[in-house]
Order: sequence, then C-alpha cells, then structure tokens
Amino acid sequence: MGYKLINLQMPTMYREVYLKSRIRKMLGINEFSWSIENKALDARKKNHIHWQMRVLVNSPELTGSEPEPKPELHIPYKTRKEKAVVVGSGPAGFFAAFVLQKAGFQTTLIERGSEVDRRTKGIETFEKTGRFSPLSNYAFGEGGAGTFSDGKLTSRSKRISLEKRFILQTYVDAGAPEEIKYLTHPHLGSDRLREIVKVLRHQFQELGGTVLFETLAQELKVKQGRVQEMITDKGDIEADVFVFAIGHSAFETYRMLMKNGVSFHTKNFALGSRMEHPQTLINKAQWGVPELQGVKAAEYRLTSQTDKNHPVYTFCMCPGGTIVPATAYENQNIVNGMSLYQRDGKFANAACVAGLNLNELLGREISAMETLDWLEQLESGFYQKAGGYAVPFCGIQDFIQKRIPTKQPESSYPMGLLPAPLWEWLPQSVSNAMRNGLKDFSRKIKGFEKGNIMGLESKTSAAIQVDRDEKGLCTGFENLYMTGEGSGYTGGIISSAADGVKTAMGIVKSR
Repeated sequence: MGYKLINLQMPTMYREVYLKSRIRKMLGINEFSWSIENKALDARKKNHIHWQMRVLVNSPELTGSEPEPKPELHIPYKTRKEKAVVVGSGPAGFFAAFVLQKAGFQTTLIERGSEVDRRTKGIETFEKTGRFSPLSNYAFGEGGAGTFSDGKLTSRSKRISLEKRFILQTYVDAGAPEEIKYLTHPHLGSDRLREIVKVLRHQFQELGGTVLFETLAQELKVKQGRVQEMITDKGDIEADVFVFAIGHSAFETYRMLMKNGVSFHTKNFALGSRMEHPQTLINKAQWGVPELQGVKAAEYRLTSQTDKNHPVYTFCMCPGGTIVPATAYENQNIVNGMSLYQRDGKFANAACVAGLNLNELLGREISAMETLDWLEQLESGFYQKAGGYAVPFCGIQDFIQKRIPTKQPESSYPMGLLPAPLWEWLPQSVSNAMRNGLKDFSRKIKGFEKGNIMGLESKTSAAIQVDRDEKGLCTGFENLYMTGEGSGYTGGIISSAADGVKTAMGIVKSR
C-alpha cells in the first residue's frame, strides 16, 4: 500500500463523489481511500471563495511510504491508593480529573453548579422570569462556562500538540464530529456541548471516578504547606492531591484560597462590550453574498492599534449566535455570546474589548483582592444602573458620537434592552480606546457601524494570576495545584483543557 499527501482547492459546496473524482484525476488511480488532514476556508478573493484542503491518499497503485504517525499522549497507569480532588468541571478541571483517573488515582470531581440538564432548565427559567439560580447559570455548572458558548476549539498556545490531539480525540469519542480534528477553525456549538459533557462524565465514572454536583469548596485545612482536607457544603473530603480549576468567575473561591496562603497577583486583562449585527451584513461584507452554500456563517477577527495606550480587539466572535446574560452572581449584569453547531441564528455577535493594566488605570499598585473587589463593583454597578438584567445598549455609531439611541433595535438578547450612554458606564480610558477601535473596525468591514453595542464584557480572561510553577503547583504548597483559566495562564476550551492535562501529567509523573 502506498501513500501520498496532496493539496486541493474545492468549491464550498462540494460532494464526496466530486472529491473522489478529483483525487482519481490528479493521481491517475482507481482504487484508493483517503482522509482529510486539513481544511481551511480561503475567502481572500470574493469571486473565488473555496476550501483549501490537504488530503492523505492511500492506494495499492501508489509507491510513497506512509507518513510517520503523530506521537500520542501516553498516560502511565498503575494501581494506586492515592486520592485526588479536582474542583471545577470545566475543560481544565474535567481533563485534569480524567487523566488522573486514567493514571490510577481515586479521583473526585466536584462542581459547585448543577448537572447540565438541570443547568439548562435553570438558565431557561432565568431568562423567562428573571429568577437567578446560583447553581444553574451561564458561569457555573457541568462543563463550566464553555458549555454555553460557541464551543471554539482553536488555540494560539504553542507546545500543546500532544495534549490537543488527546483532547480532540476525547471529544470525538464522546460524539463530536470528526471534522474538529482537521478544520482550521473547528467549533462544537452549545447544543452539541450539552450532550458531549454528559458522555464525558459517564466515561469518567465508568473509569471509577466520582462526580459531586452542587458541592461548593468552602475551606481548606492546611498544615505546613500541605492541604490535608477540603471542607465543602456537603461534607469534608480528604485527599493526597488537590487541583483547583475554578474558571474566572468564582470570586469567593479565589478569596478562600488567598486566605489560606495561595499567592495571586494582578495581571493585564480586557474590558468592553458585546456588538451585534445581522449575520447577512457580515456575510455580505466578508463573502460578497448574503449566504454561501457549504459554509455556515461568516466570521471576523479584528484588531486595532489606533489607541496607543490600549490595544482594542474583537473576542469570541459567535456567527449566527445569541447574546446571553452571563452573570455568575445575582444582582450583577454582564454579557457573553453563544451559538449552536449550525450557526444559523439571525445575528452575529462578538466582544469589543480594550486591554488594560489596572495599576495604570487606578494610578497605584493594586492587589489581587482589590482587583476582585473593583470588578465586582463594576459588574454590580451595571445591574444597579440598568435596574435589573436588561442590557444597556446603543448603536455603534451612537457610541462613537456619544449620543443615546432613539430606536429600539431587534436583538437576540433575551432579557430586554435599555437605551443608555454605555460609554459613560465603562471606565473612561476603556471607552475612549473602544471608540477609536470601533472607528477603525468600521473602515475594515463595510456597514460595521450599523450594528449595536451592549452590556459589559468583563470575563474575556481572569484578571488575576496565581503564583505557581510550570506543573501548576502553587507556590509554598506541596499538594495544591491550580490550572486552567482560573489560574490566569490560559483562556478558551483547548488551552484550558491542555493546561489541565499538563497539570495532571505532572502530578502523575511525580508520584
């Protein structure tokens, strides 16, 4: 059997029979099979938008040798008596627990929120009635914040190829489409993620792992740098290893860790609002047509350096998506974006945020605890000014020109819109930078200024960072680890999951 890698340009709406005929014609063979290695949309020329594909063909009519197999993550198993506790069931927490259980640890995964079906019902009730559930919301619950998102699986992190292949294969084994292994910009969609996280949970339990939902880590018993026991609202848990993967929103857990000697520092982060456009406007701007067969919806990623003090960029673009009330706590008002696998909603949304250094913004050295307090006040302030969970909004052009809108637009946001001087609700340096960035974006995408901008986007990443070593071990501790987005070192599903895998592998190899 011989093998050959070939590159093909394919129309966006191609069928498998056409791909097969192209391979046959290019290589002059009749008996063969193939696998797609990479698939990326090339939309640089609107009159020639196509898929750029790399395909591995194998056939008895070819002579080339098979490419070297890509190395796989090896998780060494041995019978152990050691117990591990992982706090948080998001990507970092789940994959840390999954690897530890595969390696033979007796692993307990605790999650402060509800299992995903109950969580979904809680979110639906919140959006219909305004009754907020601390156990079932967009931040807390099975799968973490990423469960109710676009499910993007791209990552800019380097040196995680082993971990990334393991993560993607695990998702495929849990029901994700094979395409996530070769698409340049793969995503799962919130509808599929809700099913995938349940399958992952069952796989973990079949390995012998324990999952405790609606269980909040309240305190630690620490002696000479070693955690001996975790106190939860459902009872105490003893273990040999404790891993915290709490995400960016669990402020009381951050404070509990600080009280017990875990060291954090303030880091650069970003603030802003979420923008919304009709998806057809974005499609026309990017493709030249309102829809393109074979492609779900057009995306964009924009950056601007027009403000020399603050970089401005778009974040978490959700084609065909929905803007959602993403608060982790009652009486706070923040937004995020999500979309389903088909990305077939009427609107496109993305955050417009400005990077900032809180020390510079406030003119003094800010502790990690003060950073949490400052963010809480900002998020609560949006709730108080809005008088609830209605989202303050204005048009992008209104924001640029500092004028309150007079018309109520159609929107995907489920809890109502409130016309407001949004630029006044944000820190002045942030809104000034965003204004410059929005002008720049409007030059780059035709019609961009016709969109709307709304709410507070304050959770692009954690605003503080733990002091830890490269394996995730917290400074000054023997057995307390912190990983994922809550550690302040990662952001997004893949990089956070990879951090969880790396942390778990470091634990496995050291014991």
